Amino acid sequence: MEKILVLTFIIVAVAVILLSLGIIIRGRFVNSHVSGNRYLRKQGIHCARQQDREARTPNLHAVKERS
Repeated sequence: MEKILVLTFIIVAVAVILLSLGIIIRGRFVNSHVSGNRYLRKQGIHCARQQDREARTPNLHAVKERS
């Protein structure tokens, strides 16, 4: 039981060290936000807040309805 616990602790410690190497080498965290992804911006995909903001702006080319 103790061997399994120690082995699990070692595996988790190695995984944390390996995952943190990218942060240590670059000196910053990876930007995982949608707006920070260059390929999504090229395809016109935005975050939910920006899409909501765009949907709420009035359409200047809309036809006025009669009242």
